[in-house]
Amino acid sequence: MTTLRSVRRFPLPVRLLLVNQFGVNTGFYLLIPYLATYLGGGLGLSAATIGVVLGVRTLSQQGLFLVGGTAADRLGPRRVIIVGCALRAVGFGLFAVGESVAVLLAASVLSGLAGALFNPAVRAYIAVEAREADRAEAFALFAVFGQAGALAGPVLGSALLLWDFRVAALVAAGIFLVLTVAQAAVLPSRPVPARRGTVLGDWRECLANRRFVAFTLALTGMFALQNQLYLVLPLQAQRATGSASVVALIFLVSTVATLGLQVRITRALSARRARGPAIALGLAVMGSGFVATAVADGVVPVLIATFLLSVGVMIAQPFVYELVPGFGRDELAGTYFGMFYLASGVVAALANAAIGWTIGAAGWLTSPLCVAIGLVCAAGVAWLHRRGALTRPEVAR
Repeated sequence: MTTLRSVRRFPLPVRLLLVNQFGVNTGFYLLIPYLATYLGGGLGLSAATIGVVLGVRTLSQQGLFLVGGTAADRLGPRRVIIVGCALRAVGFGLFAVGESVAVLLAASVLSGLAGALFNPAVRAYIAVEAREADRAEAFALFAVFGQAGALAGPVLGSALLLWDFRVAALVAAGIFLVLTVAQAAVLPSRPVPARRGTVLGDWRECLANRRFVAFTLALTGMFALQNQLYLVLPLQAQRATGSASVVALIFLVSTVATLGLQVRITRALSARRARGPAIALGLAVMGSGFVATAVADGVVPVLIATFLLSVGVMIAQPFVYELVPGFGRDELAGTYFGMFYLASGVVAALANAAIGWTIGAAGWLTSPLCVAIGLVCAAGVAWLHRRGALTRPEVAR
């Protein structure tokens, strides 16, 4: 009920984008978790080919975030959101009808490009539409709706797979088609200010913003640790129990915690004007959760780490999204989101590779490394806050 009351406070475009995030994650998780099994079992593709198809989708999305953010600034986020959802509908539709590698690669490229378009555009739109005082709570609700979709998607997908993977793919495509129509009908069109500079000039402006670059580097820890929900924690849970089914408990704990606590945590912390300490606290909590798996074995320490990781994300993430567009001019909100995702994603991927290496080569080091990442990045954000680097110069205290 608290969440529903909070949603009603926001204008219609923000409410639609919250529902949109639920639909985006429902459609995505309805299909993608089962794609590798279908490609291997249903189509008989080799493991190498499956890896290429899945890798192309990820690369298309992660590598083009900056393009999507820039497009949102220059064309308007509404158009980019609509185009992105339409492309995702086409891409998922191709997964339903395509059997050749060429068609599957086209589906992967379109699906990844779609995410690169609408992800920064949606966040830029919310940052503009929500009042400054309510922006953090809007992003908190965004996380709640996204998490609910991530829970509903696999459940719906597993049911549809009782018929056929193609049915699941068509339903996923249909969800994105409905979202496309709803956005075209409901999202108001805003005039896009005339731009004088070039795209490369916008990118250089972002990279020359030392405050923004330092903040982005500090926040790589959030993404690196978040990814351990899919790497370290499932492996540790399986080793502790000898069963892969226990992995479901990890996602259940994370989902229930987010649905129940996200809005309350953000609302409690929003009363404090300073965002840096809240973000630093969130990063520290994320890292500290891995103390449990560093000092003890078993499924309980893994679940404790999962819960604290989720709480840390809930503390930090809404305020991170609130701050990102504030580092530059309002008309570059999408570009800053795109650059933030691209840069932090690349650096976090390198950190993730290092964490993955420790799993096989020095398993005792994995959890302490995660603790260190959280605490070092928290210290970095705290240092930036003390230097006054996390507020606009004109409103710095």
